Amino acid sequence: MIEMLGSAYPWVKAAHIIFVIFWVAGMFMLPRYLVYHQEALEKTGPGSAEAQSWVERENKLRKMILTPSMILVWLLGLALAANLGLFSGTPGLGWLHAKLFLVVVISGYHGWAVGYAKKLAAGKPTLTGRQLRMINELPAILVILIVILVIVRPF
Repeated sequence: MIEMLGSAYPWVKAAHIIFVIFWVAGMFMLPRYLVYHQEALEKTGPGSAEAQSWVERENKLRKMILTPSMILVWLLGLALAANLGLFSGTPGLGWLHAKLFLVVVISGYHGWAVGYAKKLAAGKPTLTGRQLRMINELPAILVILIVILVIVRPF
C-alpha cells in the first residue's frame, strides 16, 4: 500500500510525528495554563492584569501551536492511514481504528480546553482547581494508549 505516497512516505510520517509532538506539548501546556488562569481569577478577579495575561497566553498557544498542529496531524495522519489501506478495507487495521478513535477523543479534549479557556476569559469558571488538575491527566493517558497502539499493534 505504500504506492500511494511512494518515496514521500517517510517524509509524511516524519512530519506527522513532528506535529504530533507539537500538538501534544501544547495539550500538556494549555490545561496547566487553565489552572493558573483560574487561580488568578480567584485571587485577583476577572478584569485583573494577571487574569488578562493568561487569556493572552492561552490565545497565543492556541493560534500559534495547538490548532495549526492539530490540523496538520489530522491531514498527514489521514494520508498515512489511506496509504495503509484504511479506506480500501485492508484487513488487520483494528489498531488503527482504535488509534483514530483516541485521536478523535483528544481532539474533543482540545475543543473542550479551548472552550473552557473562553469561559475563563469571560470570568465564568465552572470547575474547581482540583477538577482541572485531574482533567490535566487525560492527554497523557491518551498519548500512552495511542503510542502503544501504533508500536505494538495489538489487533
